[in-house]
Amino acid sequence: MWGLLKRRGPSGFSPSSTAEEVTAGIDGRGLVAIVTGASHGIGAETCRVLALRGVQVVMGVRNTSSGARVREEIVRQVPTAKIEVLELDLSSMSSVRRFVNNFNALNLPLNILINNAGIAFVPFELSEDGIELHFATNHLGHFLLTDLLLEKIKVTAKQTDIEGRIVIVSSEGYKHAYWEGIRFHKINDESGYSRFFAYGQSKLANILHANELSNNLKEQDAKVVVNSLHPGEVATNIVHHWAFLHGLMSTLGKFILKGVDQGAATVCYLALHPQVAGVTGKYFIDCSAIDPKSPATDKELAKRLWDFSLSLIH
Repeated sequence: MWGLLKRRGPSGFSPSSTAEEVTAGIDGRGLVAIVTGASHGIGAETCRVLALRGVQVVMGVRNTSSGARVREEIVRQVPTAKIEVLELDLSSMSSVRRFVNNFNALNLPLNILINNAGIAFVPFELSEDGIELHFATNHLGHFLLTDLLLEKIKVTAKQTDIEGRIVIVSSEGYKHAYWEGIRFHKINDESGYSRFFAYGQSKLANILHANELSNNLKEQDAKVVVNSLHPGEVATNIVHHWAFLHGLMSTLGKFILKGVDQGAATVCYLALHPQVAGVTGKYFIDCSAIDPKSPATDKELAKRLWDFSLSLIH
């Protein structure tokens, strides 16, 4: 088992590689990154490692008190860290718009956007905008955030001649969406709702979003790459809504799952590593690109999701 975890892929890294290891020797000074879901788990570790490499980080968090505590701990470990904490609730389109306004008020460029925040296995609930909560938080909030920040990323890349990077955290859970992939006409329908399939649907949407955005940016000849990833099975609190699974992960997770330092590795790799230069529209596991299964490769489904998402945010 340990041998499998140590086996290196084409990138030279393995499932056991940590975020610090995959970014060793990389100088991120002068770069600015936004990280969503930054107050815990993979998001917090991503912020710490980016700051360690000199990147100026803007933390998007639902709970600013928790975000402030994470910021204080990072600064304690990395005294030179430049970190801002801004409130961001991805399930609320008004909160996403406020976050972008507050970020723009900082008068910063934007090199890296990491769409990391997520929820899993919640009972049926609609967001304040009337959207099923998994879809609203995991996909639509990030779709809107990316849409509102995209021009800034493109302009920053053009002005600095430094490639912009958008990193979208998905999951192998995409394989377990509803049978139709995306339930366009039943997104907000409690009838037939499964919190397991609803989570899978939102993670499928993450990959489709990354693929279609990548295609659009290539057509525009923009110097911005977009990739999605599965961080691995990581012992975090994302499944706290499902008591049995949360208890199982809490007791056994430390023995069989990745730690957050390993879970953040592929995120930080896609954000900073030179090997990713020019690589776009790919799906990564353990810092190596793999071919996802259908319907994650369905171009027509990706276009339909894009148009559907635009209709919801406008």
